[in-house]
Amino acid sequence: MTVVIFIIGLILFVLLVVVHELGHAIVAHRNGVVVEEFGIGFPPRLWKRVLKKSKTVFSLNALPIGGFVRLKGEHDNDKGPGTYGGSSFFVKAKILLAGVAVNWITAAVIFTVLALTGIPQLVGNQFTVKSDTKVINNVILVSDITSHSPAAKSGLKVGDQLLKVGSASVTSTDQLVALTHRDAGKKVDIVYSRSDTIHTTTATLNKIDKDNQGYLGVVPLSHVIQRSTWSAPIVGVGLTAQLTKLTLQGLWDVLDNLGTGLFQSLSPNAHQRATARTRISDAGQNVAGPVGIVVLLKDVSSQGVSLMLYLIAVISLTLAVMNVLPIPALDGGRLFVMLLYRLRRKRLTEEVEERIQGYAFAVLMGLIVLLTVVDVRHFL
Repeated sequence: MTVVIFIIGLILFVLLVVVHELGHAIVAHRNGVVVEEFGIGFPPRLWKRVLKKSKTVFSLNALPIGGFVRLKGEHDNDKGPGTYGGSSFFVKAKILLAGVAVNWITAAVIFTVLALTGIPQLVGNQFTVKSDTKVINNVILVSDITSHSPAAKSGLKVGDQLLKVGSASVTSTDQLVALTHRDAGKKVDIVYSRSDTIHTTTATLNKIDKDNQGYLGVVPLSHVIQRSTWSAPIVGVGLTAQLTKLTLQGLWDVLDNLGTGLFQSLSPNAHQRATARTRISDAGQNVAGPVGIVVLLKDVSSQGVSLMLYLIAVISLTLAVMNVLPIPALDGGRLFVMLLYRLRRKRLTEEVEERIQGYAFAVLMGLIVLLTVVDVRHFL
């Protein structure tokens, strides 16, 4: 079942990019811009079909890493009927922001469905309508295990649900800490659930809580599931808005740590250089590249469909936030450059636009490669 959930998660992750590009294509078509090709995956092309009504080429391609849309006259300075460049500034803005809107709405829809069926409470003070919210499940899961700890030696794995320590049932993270502290240094029975099957193992707990690793050596996660009825759409939109704010705050913290760290690294003061390394390290740990996302999908797949869908919604929201920022080569960056040249009353030529977007794309690809290297080093 875990493998099936993981595969579904990967497919949904790719589809997030596809629906993003589909948003561009739909809005472009509705505003008279010719959509020359809409592709799933990236070339080389495996199969194509020309749609009769719109004459758009629909293609399936060999590299399953998202999708793309190709419009007629994609440069801002292009002219002629049916071209993107020949459209008004308002139409161009709508086309560029359509993908952002689709990803944001996708996140809200997923959260709405989860609110109806059972949504994990993963954010402090997570948005909900209290009068229409009911806790339907509250379990304690293993979210991480310290190497060579009693938990690791006992055979516990990430995603296991802790049921009992000794003769006492585990109902909260605080209680788990209290129970393991009470039996520190002793051999205890641990009852847990894995894949809906109850298991029992034994572990000799640590005598002391060394380096804050706990007596058992696990990081527990209180997995609370809530359900709403009539307020589910409100919860879906409200939670999406809440996480949008938190995502922006997180991005700001990453940039602040990275910028301050790089500045302090130039200081002759040894203490400030050490602080700089910590800040840069914190910035690197709070972002993930493609490898990190795949590993995260694999880890979450062992904890059920609801957590997987929650993660997919968060990724969709993150795509929306990143693409609305004024980063060249992304939708928000293209809109920013286009607006900047209009405010300066200068013509954005094809050569200048390609140079800006080309350099920005190269930097973006370099950043992705860097994040991939960081991810590989982290997970290996």
